Amino acid sequence: MNQNGHADADLLDRLAAGDKNALSAIFDRHAKTVTRYAWTLVDKRMDVEEIVQDTFLTAWQKADSITLPNESLLPWLLVTCRNQAFNLRRKHKRNEVAELPEELPAPETNIDARERLRWVMDEIERLEPVDRKVCELCLIEGRPY
Repeated sequence: MNQNGHADADLLDRLAAGDKNALSAIFDRHAKTVTRYAWTLVDKRMDVEEIVQDTFLTAWQKADSITLPNESLLPWLLVTCRNQAFNLRRKHKRNEVAELPEELPAPETNIDARERLRWVMDEIERLEPVDRKVCELCLIEGRPY
């Protein structure tokens, strides 16, 4: 039992049944700890808030499938918080834009481009037939690997 007489397992059962007050009680009980942990994973306040919100939203959505190994929901929440942080980092990484160099290289002349294409085509011709077909499909026809 916790300070207000409800064990996390009871609150989780109520949450799975759709009791919003159970979510509120779980949030009140564990939000500070989850938030402190989120601060160790990311640096921006906005990211911390998003991670904490997504952690408790996931608990609400998956309440009927969560199995507690002991009486506390906190370990599950912390693992979920960590996973949310990893997901957020991947999302930020995908959205990063590479900086352009100060000086752009001079554009290739048509002769340079033809030479490079000729070299690539010669290298492809030296491959085994199966490898050559893969290169043709992916590089020339634009099909996915």
